[in-house]
Amino acid sequence: NKIRAYKLQDEGFDTIEANHQLGFDADNRDFTPAAMMLRELGVEKVKIMTNNPQKTQTLLSYGIEVEDTIRLEPSITEANKNYLMTKKHKMGHTLFLDKFVQ
Repeated sequence: NKIRAYKLQDEGFDTIEANHQLGFDADNRDFTPAAMMLRELGVEKVKIMTNNPQKTQTLLSYGIEVEDTIRLEPSITEANKNYLMTKKHKMGHTLFLDKFVQ
């Protein structure tokens, strides 16, 4: 299915539209098991490396304090700029997309 989604992206769909065309949610990943494992291990607070607010929200919903969020800044190229813009504008990822690399 990932290959099919890539093919649809090559045809002009963004990553979310491609997933929807295949009958999936925008992001099928479930971060609940990770939060449950951390809670089971007695972890009360974490520092997390992510741009994805869904990961942070899942941890918070399981009572795990997010002490710090370390944002990841990818290099922006012609090949990935639309993908990153979709992540930022449609999924709420915290990306600063002002460092375009040609």
